[in-house]
Amino acid sequence: MQKMVILGATGSIGASTLSVIAKNPESFSAYALVANTNVDKMLSLCLTHKPEVAHMVDAKAATELKQRLPATLNVEVTTGEDQLFDLVSSANVDTVMAAIVGAAGLLPTLAAVKAGKRVLLANKESLVMSGRLFIDAMQASGAQVLPVDSEHNAIFQALPDSVQQNIGFCELESAGISHILLTGSGGPFLNSPLDSLSSMTPAQACKHPNWSMGQKISVDSASMMNKGLEYIEARWLFNAKREQLKVVIHPQSVIHSMVQYKDGSVIAQLGNPDMRTPIAHCMSFPERIRSGVEPLDFFTVGQLSFLEPDFNRFPCLSLAIEACAQGQEATTVLNAANEISVAAFLQNKLKFTDISKINEACLNYVPVTSLGSIDDIIALDNQSRRYALEMVAKA
Repeated sequence: MQKMVILGATGSIGASTLSVIAKNPESFSAYALVANTNVDKMLSLCLTHKPEVAHMVDAKAATELKQRLPATLNVEVTTGEDQLFDLVSSANVDTVMAAIVGAAGLLPTLAAVKAGKRVLLANKESLVMSGRLFIDAMQASGAQVLPVDSEHNAIFQALPDSVQQNIGFCELESAGISHILLTGSGGPFLNSPLDSLSSMTPAQACKHPNWSMGQKISVDSASMMNKGLEYIEARWLFNAKREQLKVVIHPQSVIHSMVQYKDGSVIAQLGNPDMRTPIAHCMSFPERIRSGVEPLDFFTVGQLSFLEPDFNRFPCLSLAIEACAQGQEATTVLNAANEISVAAFLQNKLKFTDISKINEACLNYVPVTSLGSIDDIIALDNQSRRYALEMVAKA
């Protein structure tokens, strides 16, 4: 029985994880659920899944949850950063699902890694912001990190065992691998006229053609920044050089990513666009369990198509690839700027096309120095956010 902590329990990944746990109660239990402020959703989850601990990042939300939980349920309610770090490091915990969206997920995810836990990584920002520090901490503690993002999980499944067992330090070339091919749908604006993008609304940007996701990730998919962040994550997970990483637009979202080998073979992972598949794979690795996802029906899939990314349409993707080449400082700045610009767009303070402009301005303006510690990373993240907010105010 694996006891799990779910960071981001009230989000879409949290819901999918709890669904997989419910289908495999003999093997997994939700020991602790973690959320920010959503008391109504957390209360519902506690009543359904009966965790031992419910942690609310927001102290007021924790107080309200404690008042509303039935005493007979016997759920401990905690709050505060220190208690969160203690929770993910607890000897009672086997596995941590890291699914808090954005930079907020970095510190608790890193705490789980340093504690040597089995970490199911759905928070790509952890590697975007702290890549080398994260990978080194993983090696030092002996933590097992498994990629949950559908693309990275697909790549992981298509890799040989020698690479799977050496995440972060593998040698792709010596394993016979020539390229990692990251697929992306292109989002809702793939075929929209370029001159119409500036007038696109948050509702339009969040209407992803294939996946059901939160607002922030949906907007990132529309701009393909999400693919850019995944590109950076793949660089760290698979120790990949720039020339070994390629992005391929695949509108149907059936092939979740591919690995190309020196002999000309391409191994792809296919499946319906449902996050329960990669979640179940990571939870049970190296075994397989029920996920609740219907198998792919090849007779109804239809045609599969592939396109090369148009950087005029997706400037955020280009920015991410270039930031990855520049190094950790640039990717930290880009992630911070993007979180601010996307939030402003969702609040109707920016045009959709302004997201990339503010991201680029921050990359060009914010001075960066060597990041030698997590404190350096947080300081740079804060500095980048302040400048991005200034840019939003002027837009």
